[in-house]
Amino acid sequence: MTRITVTGSRLLLKALEWLCILTSILVALLLAYLVAVRYYFHDLPAGGVHSLSMLAAMWLYMTGALVASQSRQHLTVDILEQRLTSPRVQAWHRLLVSVITLVIICFFAYWTYRMFVWGSRFSTTMQGLSLPLWVPQAAIGMNAVGSIGYGLRDVWHSMQNVRQVSMGA
Repeated sequence: MTRITVTGSRLLLKALEWLCILTSILVALLLAYLVAVRYYFHDLPAGGVHSLSMLAAMWLYMTGALVASQSRQHLTVDILEQRLTSPRVQAWHRLLVSVITLVIICFFAYWTYRMFVWGSRFSTTMQGLSLPLWVPQAAIGMNAVGSIGYGLRDVWHSMQNVRQVSMGA
């Protein structure tokens, strides 16, 4: 990897991590406010706060998924990989898993695109906030684009690993 790519990747990760932290705090504060208003302070306004908390939660979930993908900490079932003893077979297995994952990500990205196309035909807004519907959907779009990038990275690294293991054997 070039120095620019590494620096850009680190900056992107820091931005995603900060977005996760900020949205986590926002979700916690908004939900605490909603609980306080519901049970203790009945006179305080709560209109739109639920929608705002859902918006922050959507950004939190999608950003958190990208952080997990970037650092390769997403959920995996690795029972088969642990039982494989040959480094060559392990490398091919990782490549197969990476390709399958990328195909699934491409379906997700296509469905996200279709969601944006469908939503662009209407001028819908979020109830309670009057924000355009694309604002929470943008989190899904960001996740789709980022996931494709990380999926391609994983396939590339797996292909390099297969090549290295094949040359070494």
